[in-house]
Amino acid sequence: MRTRTQHADVATTELETALRGGPFHVALRAAITARGLPLQRVQHHLSRYGVRVGVTSLSYWQQGARRPQRPESLRAVRALEEILQLPDESLIRLLAEAEERSDPERPTGRSYRSLVEASGVLERLLAELESPLDGGLHTLGHHERVRIGARRELLGRESHHIVRAHKDGVDRYVAIHHGDPGCAPERTTVRALENCRTGRVRWHRDTGVLVAELLFDTRLRAGETFLFRYAFEDGTAGTSSEYVRGFGFAGGQYALQVHFTENALPVHCHRFTQHSAAAPRSGRQELPLSGHRSVHLVEPRVRPGIVGIGWDWE
Repeated sequence: MRTRTQHADVATTELETALRGGPFHVALRAAITARGLPLQRVQHHLSRYGVRVGVTSLSYWQQGARRPQRPESLRAVRALEEILQLPDESLIRLLAEAEERSDPERPTGRSYRSLVEASGVLERLLAELESPLDGGLHTLGHHERVRIGARRELLGRESHHIVRAHKDGVDRYVAIHHGDPGCAPERTTVRALENCRTGRVRWHRDTGVLVAELLFDTRLRAGETFLFRYAFEDGTAGTSSEYVRGFGFAGGQYALQVHFTENALPVHCHRFTQHSAAAPRSGRQELPLSGHRSVHLVEPRVRPGIVGIGWDWE
């Protein structure tokens, strides 16, 4: 009969093996077992990190019946790494590997792994600016114009934003830019175009994520609206094949226009949606290129998830 110490040694060995080779659900189950925590206690610890996950979801995750996909669920996985005293990114890495194995025909563009890595980087950059995810603002309307250059690169994008404060004292908005693979965020320029000025800027080289404060020079009261424009000038990466926009919260209207240079026109364009970075793409619809060398989409009311436009060069 094994002693308690022997049981602990076996659990530790199983955990080390699972963290090296996965899969995700086996590693999660082994970590919970090694720490001797019932799921109710795990849920309680998560709530102290400001993350709400049901016991049923945790059970499904460790059984392999479901995998974390939503941004809130990915936050939970990162918190679990701390709660269960695991190495940073250990569970996230296994989760990314599981998603990529389960969808080998995933379209080109940003991989699930890159989106997961970027989500973690974004949280850290926003924390440096002491900014919550929604910043105290609800989006009423957002019109975004993306420019693709003669080298088929993402030249830049301009945003026309209308927001409403849902608390007193909001005086800034944090804009996020996620460049194409291979970009140099340190060479990306932020331009405040109307009713704002540029504040602090932070970026992360490996993921191409950049965040920039746009200061209003006024403090909004709850219920007040504000209109401002800003732009990112990029052009530092290689060939671009899509532009995606993620939404963590429901909101107002979103319009995306992609404009191409006359000497670099795609052969096909389409729109798509995704429930989350891990979910399959759906809602594909062909978009005809206009006489002004552009395509667009309009979402009357944004829901959490991802929308985007993709294109083929030949």
